[in-house]
This record gives sequence, structure tokens and C-alpha cells, in this order.
Amino acid sequence: MAPAHAPGGGDDVTVAECPICMEELVANNNCGSVRRLPGGRSTHYTCDATTVALLQVKTATPPLTTAAHLPYPPQKLEHHFARAPAGFRFRFRRPACFSRSPSEVAGMAAESESCNCSAWAANDPSGVLSPHSFNRRAARHDDVSLRITHCGVCYADVQWTRNLHHDSVYPLVPGHEIAGVVTEVGSDVKGFKLGDHVAVGTYINSCRDCDNCNSLLENHCSNFVFTFNGVDTDGTVTKGGYSTHIVVHERYCYKIPDGYPLEKAAPLACAGITVYTPMIRHNMNQPGKSLGVIGLGGLGHMAVKFGKAFGLNVTVLSTSESKRDEAINLLGADNFVVSSDKNQMESLKNSLDFIVDTASGDHPFDPYLALLKVRGVMALVGFPGEIRVHPATLNLGARTLSGSVVGGTKDTQEMINFCAANKIYPDIEIIKIDYINEALERLVNRDVKYRFVIDIESSFK
Repeated sequence: MAPAHAPGGGDDVTVAECPICMEELVANNNCGSVRRLPGGRSTHYTCDATTVALLQVKTATPPLTTAAHLPYPPQKLEHHFARAPAGFRFRFRRPACFSRSPSEVAGMAAESESCNCSAWAANDPSGVLSPHSFNRRAARHDDVSLRITHCGVCYADVQWTRNLHHDSVYPLVPGHEIAGVVTEVGSDVKGFKLGDHVAVGTYINSCRDCDNCNSLLENHCSNFVFTFNGVDTDGTVTKGGYSTHIVVHERYCYKIPDGYPLEKAAPLACAGITVYTPMIRHNMNQPGKSLGVIGLGGLGHMAVKFGKAFGLNVTVLSTSESKRDEAINLLGADNFVVSSDKNQMESLKNSLDFIVDTASGDHPFDPYLALLKVRGVMALVGFPGEIRVHPATLNLGARTLSGSVVGGTKDTQEMINFCAANKIYPDIEIIKIDYINEALERLVNRDVKYRFVIDIESSFK
């Protein structure tokens, strides 16, 4: 291993051999794929024909041990290491497991040349997606393999394709609102059969042994694995539903009842369960109660639909008067309030049992909390930059500000069944995969009613 300088690099550049193909791997200090692992935990990834170590990365101030994944193939490393934070120092580790026989190397190389999954992926923080192919693992004894027919487009797809959380690993295949048809089941799978219509949501694994997993709250497991851009138990980086098929453990796969359209089922796996979970947890399935919904996008419109199905009096709270007609006449809300209008907000004070806040942009909280009755609850399902609340707003009305994120496997299946039984369908715009870059831009500009869904099956014919 010898120091060297690569184009576009900084002061700390390292060159090493790929342990499989023996090509040089060039890493400079502009890597955009830095991943922080708790407790300095070390592992390594297998990416097609190239198995490489995690880079051990140290910064001068503050002293911090992190890790970065070497994307593949080796010839693309310079591109992927184009955006590291200044001052990061990279060092290769070469674990003993890198000793491989010629037959193992040949087998891995052959596998990389026959990728079994077509997809669209982002290759850098520009977030622009383009055709890509890779290998999904074979179904294990407890796995379900499904042909993906549709995939919803969530704002999370924007965040991670554009590296807004500074932990994206490229190539990145997004998508965690997945619907499809079972094509293979493992020998120990009991709950699914060939031809079943199924959904996969925001996570595809968890420890299955902690209190949360044992309570079927796997979404709160400290070791749950994101459907894309996560690190699975075998060290591989997960790839999502903008692809032709996926393999998951049966626990994280959900049955879609007969007759429920697959294209409508896809958004339930994230947008639907995200608002359903806090409503059920806070007993907002009791007719006659009053519900407020902040924001009328992919999540908000589902909250309105659930509220009406539960028999609630639903008020939509929006910053835009232009959404009044669609809220009341299209979605069936009982009331509409422009949140920037002080008189309208004043008229609603102390009147709501529960508020679902779906807004992710920064916004005030006190004006909304003041709309709650005594002991009312406001559930936050978005991720604004900060939360500021005057203590009196909570204390004087015994109000609660709560948080929530998606749902466990039991709640997710119940939600899908509830939608089928009550004919609750997301309002969607179906697109082909080659329109995805325009769709993501429109999503950023809030120009969709109310969820894009990719017709995967038609897109890859």
C-alpha cells in the first residue's frame, strides 16, 4: 500500500489493491459515501465481484471513528470518492477473509457478469437516476421473492438519492413502497404461496429478538434494516423497489387482499402506515372525535381518508387557500382552515381531539397545539429541522406532543386489511421509470396529487 495522489484528491490519498481482481483502488479525501457505524463497529461488504473492507476514517477535530464503503466496480472508485468532507483520512483494512482461492474469485467474477436484477439508481449526490443492474441474493429457507409490479415514490427517495442525510452509498436504488407478486418461497415459509399479491415497506429486517421485535414493533428495533441504503446482517447494502424483484424474509412481507389494486397498495407501505399508526395508538378510530390534519400531501391525504373511514370530524390545516376545494370536495374533509389566517385559527381553538402533523418543513408548533382540547394529542410524523414549544402551551391544557414513524408488521398488515375492507385507496399518478427524474423534481415542488407510483412491470419490458 503506497500513498499517491488521484485527480481531484486532497492531502490524504491512499492506493491499495482490490483483494479480488487486484486492480488498484484509489481513494481520495472527497468521498461522498461516509457511513458512521455505532461503537466503531467494523464489517465489510460484498459488492458483486469485489469484496472490500470498510475504510477506517478519522478526523482531527473532533476525534471520531467512522467508516466508508468502497462502491463498485473498482474503476468507478475515483468518481464515488469525489465528495468527502475535507480533512478525512482514509486507511484500508485487509481482514483475513480476503484470502480467497482462484475458484472463489472466478465464481464471484462470473456472478458479476450475469446480474439478475434490473433497476434505476443514483450514482452520485446529484440524485439523477439512470439504468443499473445488480445481483439480488437467492431466496433462503425463510425468504419470499417477489416480482415487483409497482413502487411508490416517497420524499425519502429524494433525500437519499441526493445524499441529504450525508450517508448515501452509491449506486443507490431507492424505493420502499413496493407491491408485487410472489415468485418463490423458501422451504420454511408458511404464510405465502406462489402468485400471492404482497407488499414490502420501509424496512426488510430487524434483530427479531429485542423487546420491540417481540412486541411486533420492529420499526423501533435498534437494528432494523432500511429497505434501501441500509446495511443488512450479511454486510450488503440494501437496494430498494426501483427494480424488477426483491427478496425479503417473510416477516417483512405483507399480504395484499384479493381485488385490491397493486398500484394502489404500494403507497400504503409507507404513506398509509405512517399516519395510520399514531391514529390507532391514540384511539382515533372512535366515531365522533375531531381530527386535524396538517399538510395535504401524500401522507396528509391518507390521514383524511382514514379519518373519514373512522367516522371522525376532519379539519385540514394548510398554508394554501388553493387546497380548500380538493380537501372538502375531493377528499371529503368537513372543514378547511388556512393556518396563516389568525381569525380562522382562533375560531378553532380548544376544539380538536387529535392532530396529525405531516409537514416536514420548519413551522411553528404553538398555534397548532392551541387548537387541541384539554388532554389532546398532536402526533408528529414529519421531520422538521427543529421543534420549539412554549411550556405553557402544553402544561395549561395537559396537551401532548408525540412522535411516530411507520409501524410494526402487525399494524401494517392490519392497515392494509382495513383499506381493502373499507375501499380506501390512495390518489396516485402512475408513471414509467424513465420519468422518475422529472417526478422527483415535481415532488420537491409539491406538484403531485398525491403520490407518484412507478409502473415497474411495464417499465422494464
